[in-house]
Amino acid sequence: MNINEFVIETLKTLLTLLGVVFTDVSVSVDEKMSSPRFVVSTPDSSILIGEQGTRLLALNHLVKRIVEKKFPGEPHSFMVDVNDFQKKHIDEIRAKAHMLAERARYFKSSVEMDPMSSYERMIVHAEFTDSPDITTESSGYGKDRHLVLKYREPVAISE
Repeated sequence: MNINEFVIETLKTLLTLLGVVFTDVSVSVDEKMSSPRFVVSTPDSSILIGEQGTRLLALNHLVKRIVEKKFPGEPHSFMVDVNDFQKKHIDEIRAKAHMLAERARYFKSSVEMDPMSSYERMIVHAEFTDSPDITTESSGYGKDRHLVLKYREPVAISE
């Protein structure tokens, strides 16, 4: 059994033991993050997501620990999602980052984002790795750690 099959079976077992009704557990790959996303389809997502996604984070943590026990020493970069909640959240972060980057370009200055988790900051850093005029930098400490989108003049290529 490979890791993907094991994660799907683990999720199905956990959900059944918790008494959560679900219709499907599938896997998809985000083209930008290139790690698998295991999507639980359920008619009652609030039980698994919780307030501001706290239960979903706990479910992610639990499944990752189980996988680490079963497959020690192997890379396990994946995400558990419920009814595309995480995907929508990531898309919102990306959209907000691009809007703020446009503001930084327009005013030719730096723009600060709201505090966010290390995973969310990593998503924004990845969005702007190939940007010629926007750089990203983490700033602050603890719960106040946030990103700064910095405008820089594009370097002209001389012939």
